[in-house]
Amino acid sequence: MIEIAFLSALTLIWICFAVIQDIRTKEIANWLNFSLIIFALGFRFFYSLFTLNNFSFFYQGLIGLGIFFVLGNIFYYGKLFAGGDAKLMIALGAVLPLTNNFSSNVRIFLFFLLIFFLVGAVYTLFTSLYIGLKKFKPLKREFKIHFSKNKKIVLLSLISAILLGLAGLVFYLSLIYFAIIIFILPYIYLYAKAVDESCMIKLIPPNDLREGDWLYKDVILKGKTIRANWEGLNKKEISLLVKSKKKVLIREGVPFSPVFLISFILLLVFYKWILTWNMFI
Repeated sequence: MIEIAFLSALTLIWICFAVIQDIRTKEIANWLNFSLIIFALGFRFFYSLFTLNNFSFFYQGLIGLGIFFVLGNIFYYGKLFAGGDAKLMIALGAVLPLTNNFSSNVRIFLFFLLIFFLVGAVYTLFTSLYIGLKKFKPLKREFKIHFSKNKKIVLLSLISAILLGLAGLVFYLSLIYFAIIIFILPYIYLYAKAVDESCMIKLIPPNDLREGDWLYKDVILKGKTIRANWEGLNKKEISLLVKSKKKVLIREGVPFSPVFLISFILLLVFYKWILTWNMFI
């Protein structure tokens, strides 16, 4: 159990540093994520070398790192994660295989991802509500604009929800729950879009720009276009903007690192139960 205690303590400390840095600077440094991988794999190697009779504990860490490397890139290029969040997810891959048994580690992976998305959904909902209440008037105005543009989708979801609800009353009551979900999903989407457009856009001077900041829209400087893309601004682009002395609109993000911390703590709380969890295995 000493190996689990060490990896857990190490990860909690690193994620706490990541949360503090994310909240203060809106980014997670590469050295923080990469050092977690190095320390986790280094511990696994020397623990296997001096304590265990084989290197299965070390190999499980490499397998976990590989699996979460794929997941992190999927989330990043699928535009679910920023770069720092994706790299933190990859780093956790070196930690989460807490046993020498691959089947048990798969249970741990699945449970972590399940709880991660649940916590992420709740966290996103409450943070967006908090942000929306702080800027209620522009949010209300933006919501009306998006609602007007998407009336057909809202009407289609309403008709679908009514039909599914009637089917639930006649055939299977559980269908009513799906009808409710279909009804509210467009409103959740429109609310999220309204929050993004009315509350997460900020005009700042170029000297305040940081590497990785997201432009809200393309900026044209003397015939050269700086594109608004998911990778964010690089040093060269920031240098050009600073020279132009032109204020730019950037898209602010909500620090997502607390979701990693909460999810990892819940993983540790339910660890013993997870080892006997047979939902998918």
